Amino acid sequence: MEAHVTSNHCPWNKGKLVGQKAPLKAKEIWAIRTHLQMSKRVRDLALFNLGFDSKLRGCDLVGLRVRDICHGDRVSSRAMVTQSKTQRPVQFEITQTTRESVEAWIQRRHLRSDDFLFPSRVTGAAHLGTRQYARIVHGWVEDIGLDTVEYGTHSMRRSKASLIYKKTKNLRAVQILLGHSKLESTVRYLGIEVDDALEIAEQIDV
Repeated sequence: MEAHVTSNHCPWNKGKLVGQKAPLKAKEIWAIRTHLQMSKRVRDLALFNLGFDSKLRGCDLVGLRVRDICHGDRVSSRAMVTQSKTQRPVQFEITQTTRESVEAWIQRRHLRSDDFLFPSRVTGAAHLGTRQYARIVHGWVEDIGLDTVEYGTHSMRRSKASLIYKKTKNLRAVQILLGHSKLESTVRYLGIEVDDALEIAEQIDV
């Protein structure tokens, strides 16, 4: 007769909120930005603004070099990088606010063209790691009173894309900006079918 074995294995998602991380709303974006400005956190402000504008995955954002976004000693208004996950190029805009914060960071650290834009403070690491980035993002949302369980690095990637879609309803434009090969991927990523359905339902009052 076989002995009954009790497994102590704990499911990875026990006690965790599973699913896509929520995008930041406009007021939350301004709250984080203002907090970082007031705290004079030059690196974090540059990282936050560029993460928001670029809509890049965390691994691509932390792996940026100065030359990827700069022309000479100035940050460009547009940039293009090859995504590490798909090996597909993606373009993104860099707004004036972001350019100013990134230039301030480059000058503060005296970064050169070949340097990583966000060097790591950890010995032996060339640039900020994705786990470090995730902890930084959690710190930002916690600082303005949001639940860190509901937000993560994908919140940064989704935030501007979600705002663009809500304002324009141009799904194809968002697909291009996110670097998705299929429109269906963009629909799932933004969760817009659910959002649109709820908005329609809210307009029906019987």
